[in-house]
Amino acid sequence: MRTSLLRVATGLGALGLTAATVLLAPSSATAVESPDISVTNTKAHLDKLQEIATANGGNRYTGRPGYKASADWVKAKLDAAGYTTTMQSFSTSAGTSYNVIAEWPHGDANHVVMTGAHLDSVSSGPGINDNGTGSSGVLEVALAYAASGQTPRNRIRFGFWGAEEIGLLGSKYYVGQLSAADKDKLELYLNFDMIGSPNPGYFVYNDNPAGNGARDDLTAYFTSKSIQTEYIDVQGRSDHAAFRASGIATAGTFTGAEGIKTSAQATKWGGTAGQAYDPCYHRSCDNINNLNLTAIDRNIDAIGHMVWNYAQKDYADPEPPVGTNVVKNPGFESGAVNWTGTSGVVTSSTSKPAHGGTWKAWLMGNGNTSTENIGQSVAIPSTSTAATLSLWIRIDTTETTSSTVYDTVKVQVVDGTTTTTLATYSNLNKNTSYVQKTFNVLQYKGKTVTLKFLGAEDSSLQTSFVIDDVALIAN
Repeated sequence: MRTSLLRVATGLGALGLTAATVLLAPSSATAVESPDISVTNTKAHLDKLQEIATANGGNRYTGRPGYKASADWVKAKLDAAGYTTTMQSFSTSAGTSYNVIAEWPHGDANHVVMTGAHLDSVSSGPGINDNGTGSSGVLEVALAYAASGQTPRNRIRFGFWGAEEIGLLGSKYYVGQLSAADKDKLELYLNFDMIGSPNPGYFVYNDNPAGNGARDDLTAYFTSKSIQTEYIDVQGRSDHAAFRASGIATAGTFTGAEGIKTSAQATKWGGTAGQAYDPCYHRSCDNINNLNLTAIDRNIDAIGHMVWNYAQKDYADPEPPVGTNVVKNPGFESGAVNWTGTSGVVTSSTSKPAHGGTWKAWLMGNGNTSTENIGQSVAIPSTSTAATLSLWIRIDTTETTSSTVYDTVKVQVVDGTTTTTLATYSNLNKNTSYVQKTFNVLQYKGKTVTLKFLGAEDSSLQTSFVIDDVALIAN
């Protein structure tokens, strides 16, 4: 855990552990049982991290050999289990650091559930609780899932972050490299930082309203095991911060850092009141003896519970109610999010005004032989009694003819392998003011179709087709 991470009564933690024995679900379509993740396996991972630290100057700090050895070892374990893994390098003031990203190559890639923990230690010690526990726990859950025979509905991804202790740099770098579309696919990020504190508390993150559903699921899991929990506002001071800042749901657990356990907490959790949850926090004594295996066991089972169940969570959009616009990001104000097609078509360039806001889709205007397109998949409710597609379009051109079509944009609906052109506009339809166009698309009710705008331009003299504020209203 980062040094400045926690100066409140509870501190913040790391998590970790294991999975050997799991209860298999009857199928990917049914509710799954909570797995029993192996604390023995998790402890073996922690022993290995201690061994790596001992062989490399007593720590696993960013930029030093102990960290790279830790990352290489984690990657090798995940590779052997069948994950698609990436070693993501980035520069820091302490030297090159690495994130290890592992993805189970099954499930819907449009709905991603990610679980992570930081892998680095401070320079003063091996960092076995902070955050060997979190990274070992996440690793063991990943290995157990691979061995379980589960077929996930969603894509499962695991992250092991570098340089957390010097500013959350690894997770910030990872999120910063994601496109807007990739961020939109991330349904949930679960973070585990210090989960084996020797004088443990049982804390659940409560600092992101978008993650309240996952927070409540974690709380309910612990309650089902007769374990009382407390909420903590960690103020974004661990690796979930970058995800939270991007609007992604986050949740997590930890067992406490330098904060002092109260008498009331000692009564409900055991341990010693008036002492830190982890007296060796950020010290050389944060070694293999600085652990509470019961806390680790409970927390790794909670991680497994969340991964197993969120792997099967149905994130499919429900059929929208009638009378609503089924087009997402209809005015392009979130950039190209939810739209696919030619790169650069969605733009906030001031050269062409938007109908509303600052973003729009600008097709063509190149003045050479070329094509461009942009589209979005939409579902039209089967209960619709009317379905109307509308858009605003502005056309300017340097073509001088009043009779010959040179440049065009087509409004299309793609239904499976059938493409229907609803209208074609050309340089002959030039109008430097926006004009609204509407189309009846009721014939597609009960179907998921693609709305598509396809532009084509000849070898000279530009025509710009600017489209904005697209709506498909189903009533």
